[in-house]
Order: sequence, then structure tokens, then C-alpha cells
Amino acid sequence: MSAVRKKPSAAKKTSTPQGRQSGKGAVTVPGAPGSEPAAVEEPTTPHEPLPPKADQAAPEIVSATGQHVDAPEDARAQSGAYLTTAQGVRLRDTDHSLKAGSRGPTLLQDHHLREKITHFDHERIPERVVHARGTGAHGIFQSYGSAAKVTQAGFLAKDVETPVFVRFSTVVGSRGSADAVRDTRGFATKFYTADGTFDLVGNNMPVFFIQDGIKFPDIVHAAKPHPDREIPQAQSAHDTFWDFVSLHTEAQHHVMWQMSDRGIPRSFRMMEGFGIHTFRLIDDEGATTLVKFHWKPRLGVHSLVWEEAQLVNGADPDFHRRDLYDAIEAGALPQWELGIQTFPDTEDQMFEGIDLLDPTKIVPEEVAPVQPVGLMTLTAGPQNFFAETEQVAFHPGHLVPGIDVTDDPLLQARLFSYLDTQITRLGGPNFAQIPINRPHAPVNDMLRDGFHQHAVQQGVAPYRPNSLDGGCPFVAGEEVSAFVDVPRKLPSSRKVRESPQSFADHHSQARLFWLSMTPVERDHILAAYTFELGKCYEQAVKERQLKSLALIDRDLCDGVAAGLGLPAPSPDEALPEMDPSPALSQVGSTWPVDGRVIGIVADGSSDLAAVRSVCGAVHEAGMTPLVIAPHGGALGDGDQQVVVQRSFATARSVEFDAVLLSTATAKAPDAVVSLDAKAGAPAPDDATDPRVGLLVSECYRHGKAIGAWGDGRDALAPVGVDPSSAGVVCGTDPTDVLREVSQLLSSHRVWDRFTAQTD
Repeated sequence: MSAVRKKPSAAKKTSTPQGRQSGKGAVTVPGAPGSEPAAVEEPTTPHEPLPPKADQAAPEIVSATGQHVDAPEDARAQSGAYLTTAQGVRLRDTDHSLKAGSRGPTLLQDHHLREKITHFDHERIPERVVHARGTGAHGIFQSYGSAAKVTQAGFLAKDVETPVFVRFSTVVGSRGSADAVRDTRGFATKFYTADGTFDLVGNNMPVFFIQDGIKFPDIVHAAKPHPDREIPQAQSAHDTFWDFVSLHTEAQHHVMWQMSDRGIPRSFRMMEGFGIHTFRLIDDEGATTLVKFHWKPRLGVHSLVWEEAQLVNGADPDFHRRDLYDAIEAGALPQWELGIQTFPDTEDQMFEGIDLLDPTKIVPEEVAPVQPVGLMTLTAGPQNFFAETEQVAFHPGHLVPGIDVTDDPLLQARLFSYLDTQITRLGGPNFAQIPINRPHAPVNDMLRDGFHQHAVQQGVAPYRPNSLDGGCPFVAGEEVSAFVDVPRKLPSSRKVRESPQSFADHHSQARLFWLSMTPVERDHILAAYTFELGKCYEQAVKERQLKSLALIDRDLCDGVAAGLGLPAPSPDEALPEMDPSPALSQVGSTWPVDGRVIGIVADGSSDLAAVRSVCGAVHEAGMTPLVIAPHGGALGDGDQQVVVQRSFATARSVEFDAVLLSTATAKAPDAVVSLDAKAGAPAPDDATDPRVGLLVSECYRHGKAIGAWGDGRDALAPVGVDPSSAGVVCGTDPTDVLREVSQLLSSHRVWDRFTAQTD
């Protein structure tokens, strides 16, 4: 039994008619809501529940005590063809309450009404204080075995496969907030290992705002919406955030990451993950090594540009969630390599002058290379979002033999906080027995009772030592793999509330990040600081933050100050010379294009055979084609029919990684401002539908590749797009155009289209 699905075969895929091209060369487009197409009329013939979609999976079936259960995969699912009460009693009616006559009062004896309403009243549990907005998926981790020389952790031995569940999240916003906000992203992975559960609870940024966990309530209170108005939601562009980080300057390095493009990822699939803290690995001989964990996406690191993110949040607030599940359904399974940076476990726990216990510092990859140790592939979305993604409980203290913590003061506080919060959110201490949290290793913990106890324990002696249960459970001896807290010699010390002097440098690594960016990335950072601080009301907050920017870089400080209309302060001392870390930049390499979405503009005048051919070629390349036309339904008929996935009214540029134009698309009848605000986009004449013009101009501004053939080339110049400019591919053969556009996509964006303002 496995908690993951392999890549679904084409034969298993199902789709609504809107998602499928008909006839020869048919391709399936992700997004079908169910495993079978819906009927127009309400079904009335009783039958068992439909199976889940091929791209979905549920937690592996293990008992509350970690025993693997030989049961059907749907053993936990609703069953039976008929509606019942929670006790399994069949019901004849669930549309009408029991009343004293058809117009009389409702009767208290209506047990079905009371059960249904009572359960509904208690459907919601408290959302997470942070990371409330989350998305999860099942997968598999395959170890290369390269970590075996530094750790005895069984799941990192050669060729071991371990089921995983991953949850991505934003930090600040509520559960109902938008996806594409400027924020840190959570990247938490639960490994269901044979030696117990290991949780790697990290973010998409390798550093954090604070050095000591006692400050965690402060940064969260500052970053959350103002308590009087509960605004702004899921944003850091407000006074309390900048008031805190400008005063508590150890936050400056993390703020630099958040103001960079890393703060608005294009996709969870194109996002790095970091364990943030330094951990300790233990090998078979008991020797120790310090380590930092990294997740490297196979598709490379890619982000949205700021205007694109703002449009996304209006057009599709679920953008990242939809992208992840559509990619899995389409068979473009997301993958990350797990890598480790290793350091000698010296007494001072320093490396090249960097304090490894300071969570606001990185060790550049050029100084300590990231060594790949395994590959994670996400293979299935959840079958039930609440049961899995909302109830999954992560904790950095969920460790396995071979991995231990260090004295990082932020990590030390997390070891208490995560356990404490699960007890409140999930209704008591038995949250590990919720299916998504159940270990895949035998559990004999002597813990008893409490809310929601699912296990039915045997025996009479849940204590040690005992003789009444034959002495069971026994502690593990030397011959059995067991968790051991690494014995560390502690220095003679005094009880204090202070940090070491090595924690005092708050600006040099923010400067390292800035110097490692390309000119276009620096432009984006400068613009982000200017926008965010421009949303603050208090001038004092802006002036205080400018003082920190002056300690990071002169050009950055001058540019932000100019945008705010404030004088730029001068640093008190010369800024240090530093070697940049190219690994921190997102620009300059090429990556696979799996799962990218290509918009193909067509209408009745298009060569539909060519459109169908291009759709097939896009699909064969591992990408998703979406046909955009004046209306829904289909273009043409018979063997030449092309199914339409988006109309001019429903499409927006942010859905697509690139756009292909097969025609100039004359103005459609519904291009009326009162029907669609996008129809008010400026257009010199009716030669091109204004919504297509807006689509093309936005793609051009956002650095996306654009391709055109035939009459489609005539749609470019009217909206100010030079056919000869960077990233615009024009030709006569649609296949050649697609090939060049795909090559451009491998660099994520057409970076040459941006004119850098900073060097």
C-alpha cells in the first residue's frame, strides 16, 4: 500500500468536453472537477460514490498506532448509494425539516435537522495563526544514498523510497487571502519513514526575520493586519510591519529577500525551499556533522513581476493552488532535489566567520556547495482538502535517528511552539492519530485517553517499568536503531538574556544579497521597497528604514529615497567590499518547460488544422495548450473542430506563460465596455479585438514570449509591439514559431526586454 500515485496514464484521464480537443490528436486539458463528466439532468439512479480523480490520493491506510492495514484504498471514504445519518440510518428527505404542518413551526424532535445543523455549526477549526493559507500534495522521496556517509537516518540510505506530504503556504494572510501576495512562503515536508515521522519545516527563504524565538509573537503581530481595522490583509506594505523591522534591524536580511522577486513566486513548482536552521547529523559511528537543508526545484526558480502579481490576485486569487494541481493532473509532476550544505561540528559552530546558529545568516553556496541527496516528486493532490491539508500537523521536533537539533535560539522556541499550537487547533493531544498525521512505523507510546482517541489500546500497564504487560514496551538497545540526543559538552556559563556578539551584524548579508542580483532584479527590489514604504503613513518609519538601506547599498538607498521624496541618509562608515553569490540570482540559466501554459488565440478565420497541430505539439512538449477565441464552445466543425478553453471575455494574460497568435481576431460582438471592462482597452481601430490587444500588451510588458504566424502578426503593431523586438517570434510555420517560443520559455522571461535602471 502506498500513500502516493504514480503518473496517471492518458487512458485514465477524464475531462469535461470543454477540456478536450476532439478527433485526431486529442489532448486533455487539466481542470475537470470530477472523475466523470456531469450529466445535464440530475442523476436519479442510485449507485456507489464515484472514485476519486486519477491525480488525487489519500493518506496511506495505517491504524492509529502505525500498523499497516490491508484494506481497500477507499476504506475511509463515504460509502453506499443512499444518504444516511452519521449513524448509518438511511434517509428519505434532507430538503425539509420536520414541521407541525407544512406552514407550522419546526419540531425539536427532528434528529436529522439537529445532527446536520450541529455538525455544520462546528465544521470550522481555528486557522493557523501563521501559514493559514496553504496547499498540499502527496509524493515520494527517493534517496540517492549520498548522505549515508554523514547520517544514519534510514530514509537517506541508498535507493530508499519514502512517502511524503508537502504543504506550501503564505505566512501573513488569512486562509481566505490571495495567493500571489508579496510574502514569505512556507515549504513543509512530512516524511513517513520506517523509523517514524520526520518533518522538515522550512520556507522559500533561507533566513528569518528574527534570531530568537521569543521575538516571534512580535514579528507576527507587526506583520499581521492592523488590529483596529483588520487591514491590510496578506500584505507587508503597512506601518506596523515597517515600524518593527526598521527598529529590530536583525530583520533586514529577510526583508531584502522579501522585497526581491522571491517574495512573489511564479509557482510553488518553481520555488526553492530551505530548512533555515542548522541541524546536526549523526553517522553510524556517532560522529556528528552540522548541516543546512535545501530544496532545489527542477524547473528552476521563477517569480511574477509586480504588475502581474496584482492582476493575478484580482483575476485568480487561487493562482498558485490551481497551478500546482493542474500540473499534477496534466502529468507535469513537480520535482525538487533535496540537498545539504555540510560543516564541521566544531566547538564554536562557526564556518568561514559565519555563525551557524544565527537564523538570519546564510552560508553562500560558492563557499559550501549544496550536495544533492535525493529527489522528491509530487504525484497526487489530496482527496479531501480539509482532512489532509488543513489537518496536517508539522513540528520541527519530529526527528528520526540520525538527525538532531542545534542550539539555534529560534529553533529552540519552535520546538515548543509547534507542539503547543497543534493541541489547540486540532482538539487535543491525539492529533498524531488523524490519518494524514499517522506514522508509518509502529507506535507504542504509553500515551492514553484525551480528546479524539482513535486507538483502542490493549494491556493494563501503560507505564514503565511493568511486569503486568510482560514488560512491554521495551526501550531500544544498542542493536536497535533509536533516537539519541547527541551528548554535547556545555560551556560553563551564567544565566543571561542576551545574544552572542556574532549575532550583531544585521546588514552585511543583506548587502551580499543585493550585490548578487542582476541589474533587472535590483530594479525590482528598489521598486518593491519604494512601493511598500510608500504605503506607510508615518514619515518617521520611512526615514528610519532609509537609515538601514544606507548601511546596505548607496544606490538602493538613493533610489528608494527619491521615490519617497525624502533625503537619503549617508552611512556612518564605508560599506564593505563583498564577493557576490551568483546562486542567489534567478536570472541567467535555462530550465525545463514542463507544465507551462500556452495561450493560443484563434477565431473562425484561423487555419484550424494548424491550431490543432500546435495544440498537439504543446501537449507533447509537456505543456498545456489553452485555445482563446471570441466565444466558448468550439471553432469549426467535423474533423477540423477546435474546442475553446477561454473566451476573450474570460482570458487574462496572467494565466499564460506565453501567447501564440494565429489570427488578428477582429473585434467580437461582445467587445462592449458595459459587458467587459477589458473591452475598453485602447485600440486604434476594430482590426483587433481590444481584449486580445490588452492580452498581448500585458504579456509584452511582463517579459513573456509572444509568437505569431499568418494574420496573427497583424495584431502586434496596433498595440505597440514591434515584431522585431526581443522575445517576439514571427514566422510562417507555426511549428517553428512554437519551437522558438519554447526556447525562450526555458529562461523563464525575456529579460532583455527590461531596461535596467541600476547597475
